[in-house]
Amino acid sequence: MRRGEVPQFGPLQGVRVMHATNSVAGPFAAEMMAEYGADVIWLENNIFPDYQRAGTGTTAEQDRRNQRTISVDIPSPGGKEIFLRLLKNIDIFIECSKFGQYDKWGLTDEVMWQQNPRLIIAHITGFGQYGDPGHIRRPSYDPIAQAFGCYMGFNGFPDRIPIPAAPVVADYLTGMYTAFAAMAALHRVQQTGIGESIDSAQYEIVMRCQAGYAIKYFETGELPNRAGDRSFSFCGYGNYTCKDGVQVFLLTVGPGIYPKSVEFFGLNGLYEGKKMPQYCAFDAPEAEEYEAAVEKYVSEHTAEEAEREMLKAGIPCSRLLTYETAKDNPHYIAREVFTSWKSFSGRELTGINVFPKLKNNPGQIWRPCPSIGMDNEDILKDIGYSVEEIAEFYEANAIGKGPLNI
Repeated sequence: MRRGEVPQFGPLQGVRVMHATNSVAGPFAAEMMAEYGADVIWLENNIFPDYQRAGTGTTAEQDRRNQRTISVDIPSPGGKEIFLRLLKNIDIFIECSKFGQYDKWGLTDEVMWQQNPRLIIAHITGFGQYGDPGHIRRPSYDPIAQAFGCYMGFNGFPDRIPIPAAPVVADYLTGMYTAFAAMAALHRVQQTGIGESIDSAQYEIVMRCQAGYAIKYFETGELPNRAGDRSFSFCGYGNYTCKDGVQVFLLTVGPGIYPKSVEFFGLNGLYEGKKMPQYCAFDAPEAEEYEAAVEKYVSEHTAEEAEREMLKAGIPCSRLLTYETAKDNPHYIAREVFTSWKSFSGRELTGINVFPKLKNNPGQIWRPCPSIGMDNEDILKDIGYSVEEIAEFYEANAIGKGPLNI
């Protein structure tokens, strides 16, 4: 597909993005921009294609939509030539190689800025672009970042070892933060004409998403506890199994909610003569009686009954849905959470729609995940290469092409 054939829609129409990434974080950052109208070119390694294509390739189908692709061996002489020429017409470039890889190839930030002084370069790694030499060279995946970034310590049951939060929270958070930083940098570049380099370290991103627990530790020395399926601070806050074996999650904390909960669970006498608190802490004198009342109620009702009646009483709660139950849920249907499209091979796909929703400049899905090197010729023609020159790149294995996706 040629540049002029890319549909114009969304708030990012006219923004040009290129990414040389695989796995989750980098592709997701680019995908968010593609779903809001950016023209996204995916530089996929023609020797080692994205491993998310393996098997049924469902992750690639979900997170590589709306993209054009060229399969290129960047460090090869021909690949480097193509890469540098592509940079001249790009606003944002995202890469997720191991630390120092682009510098070894002679493609430093400064070299890229020589091609395009306005370029925004986003580097995604596990441990960052600088720091302790023993750490920045470490390989990383999502659970490694969670382990090093103190995030895994929050997850699991208190009497068992910590477990990683799923699915790949560190990767998706890193993708979102990187996309936001790129948009912030783009705003500034439009004012100054000076490019930017973004250093996204996975472990730092998950550290940033830990509320006030770090501050609390540095003030008190107190470490957070693993709570499992319940809060480690409050009663009536967690996952409860109902009469039919289905779980319902409820949260009875807050000045507008806790009094309603006390009344709903038949505990009006619990605070007779005393001021009603905003919650029931696990170390409160009323904790055992309050928690027992909640357990008794859910054990006597199905999850559907419990959810309906508690919501009617103003208590925040939800049954635990699965894809099987969510697909028939009227709210999911009304908001078109699931949507369908066809792969290039004609395979009917159903997956997640574009979110968040924009009223005036909505995102859309206009193209499925491209096959390896599908747009090689069109992209190279757009930047001035002739048919003969493109043939030479194929001959030198600087670019490649693969079969249609499954």
